[in-house]
Amino acid sequence: MYGLAGETPRFYPLVTEDTIVVGDSGRGLVALDRETGCERWLYPHDAEIASAILHSKVGNRDLLIFNDRTAGVFAVDAGTGTVVWTAKVSQEPVPWYSGSPVVVGNLVYVPVSSMEVALAVNPLYGCCVTSGGLAAFDLATGAALWYLPTIEQPAEQTGRHFLLVEKHGPSGASVWAAPAYDAERGRLYFGTGQNFSHPTTDTSDALFAVSAQSGEIAWVRQFTANDAYTAACNIAALNHPNCPDPMGPDVDFGAPVVLTRTRSGRPLLLAGQKSADVHAVDPDTGERVWTRKLGRGGIIGGVHWGLAVNERQGLAFVPVSDKALVGFPAPGKPAPGLYALDTETGAVRWSHRRESRCSDRECVFGLSAAAVAANDIVVSGSMDGYLMVHEATSGALLWEHDAWREYSAVNGVRAKGGAFDAHGAMLADDLLMVTAGYRYVGQQRAGNAFLLFQVQPSHEPSESLDVPHD
Repeated sequence: MYGLAGETPRFYPLVTEDTIVVGDSGRGLVALDRETGCERWLYPHDAEIASAILHSKVGNRDLLIFNDRTAGVFAVDAGTGTVVWTAKVSQEPVPWYSGSPVVVGNLVYVPVSSMEVALAVNPLYGCCVTSGGLAAFDLATGAALWYLPTIEQPAEQTGRHFLLVEKHGPSGASVWAAPAYDAERGRLYFGTGQNFSHPTTDTSDALFAVSAQSGEIAWVRQFTANDAYTAACNIAALNHPNCPDPMGPDVDFGAPVVLTRTRSGRPLLLAGQKSADVHAVDPDTGERVWTRKLGRGGIIGGVHWGLAVNERQGLAFVPVSDKALVGFPAPGKPAPGLYALDTETGAVRWSHRRESRCSDRECVFGLSAAAVAANDIVVSGSMDGYLMVHEATSGALLWEHDAWREYSAVNGVRAKGGAFDAHGAMLADDLLMVTAGYRYVGQQRAGNAFLLFQVQPSHEPSESLDVPHD
């Protein structure tokens, strides 16, 4: 177990045969010995490392690629921890780099969202002029190659408030998550968020298919129209001038889409939405194949960070949060849990739900973190601090770990577990890794523990995972 410097970890680790690389926000990029947890090197970085950490090669040099949420994309030498290049999107004045980059060949694809969704909380801020997008950079140099905005038309003034503060639109349609790459079609697929201001566009709460070489759009399909929302709407009085009127439900696509095939061989693009809907579309045309609604959804409900797929079994595993935000009750009954869907039809094969461990807002049960699947299991983590391993075909709970405790860390840092959220767990060889603690949304329990479990050969499922390494 490794003690992190911050209590809202947002990285996804990189694992090699002898090293585990973590993004310890406030300290930097840290390479740990896989067997002992001792530090091999540290790249000092005092800002937030907010993505998966990727490996690629340029000639004989091994690179680590990651996003700083505000400063852009970084390429670091994997052997020494020194910076090779950094890159930013110049077309947007206040970009956020919240989604993980994707490396394909000699290109690095970077999803782009916007700080304006949060800046709008200031009533003197003239909301909003930026859009989301997808950027492509050269892997060797970091040179910008192309940028595709999700809103083509420039924002124009639409009014004023407080006499002097100008309103603008259209805006928003952020790209919050990594795109999926389709080698067969030479395409990238990604989802977008809601608009920030009126007028709304047909590219918000939508799925995009674009050329991986040029960024040219192949198709766009919208799933929720007229959805306009910013963090200004969270102000209790509900009359903030930067809250769009009418206000939308804020049910964007925040999780990565998944390209898969059914057991009959049909290609599908699966996308989970904050409305608690899972959509399957034809990757050639964007036409809907099926949709399955699993809960009530809402501002921080539905599908947040990612679903997982087992192609051999024809199952998609969908974590549903359904957490309510005070003052924004979503219609319907909450149905948080883990759901297994038949990828051919969208039918629910099994689900796992339970009551929260307590009534406090920080420990509500719900699954916001991304799930991960491998072989015959699926791993998920709950916002009330339980890491769970299920048998894939039946949903039987094979093992769980309660992370609400203090741990002894290999680096001597005082560490505690908290909510499971964000990127979720990683499976690599015989290791299960996950960060425990995430305060970012809805007053969840903070934590700074990076946990490492090792699979132990056993005929008893309940003993198949060892305790976390100290």
